[in-house]
Amino acid sequence: MIRSAIIGCGSYSPEKVMKNADFEGIVDTSDEWIVQRTGIHQRHIAAEGETTADLGEKAARAALKDAGIGVDQLDMIILATSTPDHTFPATAVEIQDRLDMRHGAAFDSQAVCSGFIFALTTADQYIRTGYAKTILVIGAETFSRILDWTDRTTCVLFGDGAGAVVVSAIEGEGTSADRGILTSHLRSDGAHKDKLYVDGGPSSTGTVGHLRMEGREVFRHAVGMITDVIEAAYAATGMTSEDIDWFIPHQANKRIIDASARKLDIAPEKVVITVDRHGNTSAASIPLALCEAVRDGRVKRGDVLLLEAMGGGFTWGSVLLRW
Repeated sequence: MIRSAIIGCGSYSPEKVMKNADFEGIVDTSDEWIVQRTGIHQRHIAAEGETTADLGEKAARAALKDAGIGVDQLDMIILATSTPDHTFPATAVEIQDRLDMRHGAAFDSQAVCSGFIFALTTADQYIRTGYAKTILVIGAETFSRILDWTDRTTCVLFGDGAGAVVVSAIEGEGTSADRGILTSHLRSDGAHKDKLYVDGGPSSTGTVGHLRMEGREVFRHAVGMITDVIEAAYAATGMTSEDIDWFIPHQANKRIIDASARKLDIAPEKVVITVDRHGNTSAASIPLALCEAVRDGRVKRGDVLLLEAMGGGFTWGSVLLRW
């Protein structure tokens, strides 16, 4: 059978670093307060004029270089983002143009913090059905542009960044020993849409709006929803937490990550954590964490990786793959 394997990985973080202490003159908070509740020490913030397309392009070029392929070998670009450069066209086509790609298709995928999981799953479906052979999947965000910098409960949580992977078709035997994506599971429940949202939009207010969140409610639902899609991945493959080499979760909050790992009986040393340095970069967080673990040598060929995310909507999902 056809499997979708990640053959290249790249990332980019803006040069500007904003540490927790930098918030002390903006809102009533402290480094201790932020670290205790989130595990975040710093985050990257896009420079003035630096857009989601800028970040995504740099991550894309790094992923293509890592894969050792040219743009001519791509069939498609899928960009996961909730902070596009424009209402339309899709920011993916902006990146397509910058890469001088004059063929195939490019489009955006919007599932907030679960965006990369949704985009990667979409790419897998195109590849498995034979519609495409090689797809560039990007997660890129400039969340700093939609934050209310007077709201200490949200502005300290988020950062900007981008990560990208090149996914390509390979032959598999149809077993859990195959390389590539083994299974993926997506969920959403719009009943929770008011717990994490942006209070603006083209057809509602005609404004961009700001991010709003009921933090306790998000935390309350997060661990259970994450467990749901991970248990589904185990059921589909016959694997257990013992088979996982690396758990790469959405980097929203270290307390959520730790609680999820404990509930799933995943050893702490198997958990990839970058939230302390990046904050919550929404759809960019998983590819940023993945690429870091690949670059520093933790992730090796044949390792089993478990990716998961939960975001506004609520949306949530998991991807289980062999590197």
